[in-house]
Amino acid sequence: MATAQLTNITPPRVPLLDPKTGLVSREWYRFFLSLFVLTGSGQNTASLTDLQVGPPMPTQEDFGEIVISIDSLKTQPSQESALDQIAELQKQIDGLKKQIECPCTELTAELQKQIEGLQMTPAPREFERSRYGSFYDTTTQTATTINTAQAITFNTTDLSRGVYLGTPTSRVYVDTPGIYNFDTSFQLDKTSGGIAEFYFWFRLNGTDVPDSASQIRIQGNDAEIFSSLNYFFDLNAGDYIELMFSTSSLSVELLSVPAAAPVPGIPSIILTVSNNIGGIQ
Repeated sequence: MATAQLTNITPPRVPLLDPKTGLVSREWYRFFLSLFVLTGSGQNTASLTDLQVGPPMPTQEDFGEIVISIDSLKTQPSQESALDQIAELQKQIDGLKKQIECPCTELTAELQKQIEGLQMTPAPREFERSRYGSFYDTTTQTATTINTAQAITFNTTDLSRGVYLGTPTSRVYVDTPGIYNFDTSFQLDKTSGGIAEFYFWFRLNGTDVPDSASQIRIQGNDAEIFSSLNYFFDLNAGDYIELMFSTSSLSVELLSVPAAAPVPGIPSIILTVSNNIGGIQ
């Protein structure tokens, strides 16, 4: 009987023909060759029983080392038992888990602190829209009675956003709380000789503003004086400001001059109002 010299059965995933050469693949060739040798290389007769013979059982010499059974591990006190080995492996696995989990746990805790900090931070302040207005008057304004308070009026709105003229048009309203700068300029004229005093001040909601007055002394016929000043107010929504004047002579007036080339028109008074609340809206 022929001695069995088997090779491994070729896996089904290996193609029979090599796609590169079109010949039988190396794995199938070895398999067929082993069958050929098993049957005597054409020199002897092999039976079906010979083909069914399995490979011999491995021996100690095949492995080159002593095969130790589980029972021998249990009976040798100097040899670490399989249970001890398993326990040691479990310790190593637990240690690896801690090394992996600890950084993640610390990172999660830090992120949680940052989230809580953001939740405790107050919401960003919402800035109000900037408010402004530009007004002037194209008529000459005169006093009707000497030494009597009279409000200056405006007949033209140049620009307006939240600052607007009311009724009467001497009242300048705001619709938003804030610090407002009232910047005004005007031109005085005297229509007769002599000396006269002109007084100017502010009113807030119908009440004179303390220490807000200015005095201008004007002298001579057709004498013109240009003057300007500004004043800051802390206003609430709905408050209004008026510009007041008084004169010691009816010959003093707030003069308006029509345009004459090359000079544009001269309003009797110009007022610009702006607040200090910056905004991005």
